[in-house]
Amino acid sequence: MRTLFLGCLVVAALSLHAADPAPLPVEIDAAKFPSIQAAFDAVPVTGGVVKLPPGKVEISEPLVIKTEDTRVIGAGASTWIKNLNEEGKPAIIIRPPTLDKDKKARLWRVQLADFRIEGQEKSGDGVLAEYIQEIYFEGMSIDHHGASGIHLVGCFEDPRIADCILTYNKKCGVEIFDCHDIVVNANHFEENLDALHCIDSFNLCMNGNNVDDHLRHGVVIENTYGSVVSGNMIEECNGIAVILDRDCYGITLSANVIAHHLDGGIDLRDAHGCAVSANTFVIAHKFGVRVSKDSGRNSISANSFTNTYIGAGVDKRPKEGPTPMHIDEGAGIFVDGGQDCAITGNTFTGLSAMAVWSTQGSAGLLVTNNMCHDCGRKLPKDSLWIDVNSSIESLVKDNLTRR
Repeated sequence: MRTLFLGCLVVAALSLHAADPAPLPVEIDAAKFPSIQAAFDAVPVTGGVVKLPPGKVEISEPLVIKTEDTRVIGAGASTWIKNLNEEGKPAIIIRPPTLDKDKKARLWRVQLADFRIEGQEKSGDGVLAEYIQEIYFEGMSIDHHGASGIHLVGCFEDPRIADCILTYNKKCGVEIFDCHDIVVNANHFEENLDALHCIDSFNLCMNGNNVDDHLRHGVVIENTYGSVVSGNMIEECNGIAVILDRDCYGITLSANVIAHHLDGGIDLRDAHGCAVSANTFVIAHKFGVRVSKDSGRNSISANSFTNTYIGAGVDKRPKEGPTPMHIDEGAGIFVDGGQDCAITGNTFTGLSAMAVWSTQGSAGLLVTNNMCHDCGRKLPKDSLWIDVNSSIESLVKDNLTRR
């Protein structure tokens, strides 16, 4: 009986194989092809692995990947693709081949790993991926592009970007539009215009990234909900570290280091039901957190707002310097018309201005159990450090102020 059963399985397998002549996934050595594009074109519809050899390859037209279940892997930064295009075209385009005719066309499971893509100021994105489900970037170096490093459009199911370095791109390190369940973890972002934009999306999980020296903003999230930005180091943006705008809600910003931003730390421009907790705001020039008139029902708790103080009454950094980045500043929470905001359990020390202040139109502020010391350093003596008198239906209670 057992022999008969196994025989039936063999016959069934042979029948299935005979009925399905589709090619199997393949492994392709791009060094054996006249161009990288030729290697990509050789991948069957069932997918495969394309191995890119070490060496520099210059391109003037985008490389196109049009098959799913495809992994492209290089030999680290020694595999170097340089985009010479001056018409704003990307270095690599990943998209379904039938997308122009069928707007519902999708590709699944395309992966790029372990190679460098370099652009220049007149080129487009490093990688433009449109409607790729479960796309994955790992160990990529993407730099100096005229637009964004990685640009995802409609990659709705589970896009992942991990352990990449995204630097010196004229727009964003990562630009995300209309995506869902997004993971952006353990990447380096350096001197892009902005580090990351996440727009019209859902469920961003951005953790453990190093975001440094951006020419404008750090993380900009718009019309997105149910997301977490935590455990990131975000330093020295000329603008603002984190912005929530255009109907954001249900987002947690927690355990980030928000260090040395010339405009401010976290800007809740249009955000509701969000939590800002356990962050360290150091040397924020204009505000640590701002809550605008279009924001409400937010909690700001257990954060530290401070300047350069390191103890023993000694500040090691210069008070003023040749650039604004050398100025020792510290700012707290500015409620600029926001509604229904709990501000509790924060520490405000070494601030140039007030710890908490508000404008007309703010309402429903609960300011309790905060600690303030050495605030108002650039204000007239005996100025208030917590002043929400312009707000209505608000409560200020049980705060500790040490002058």
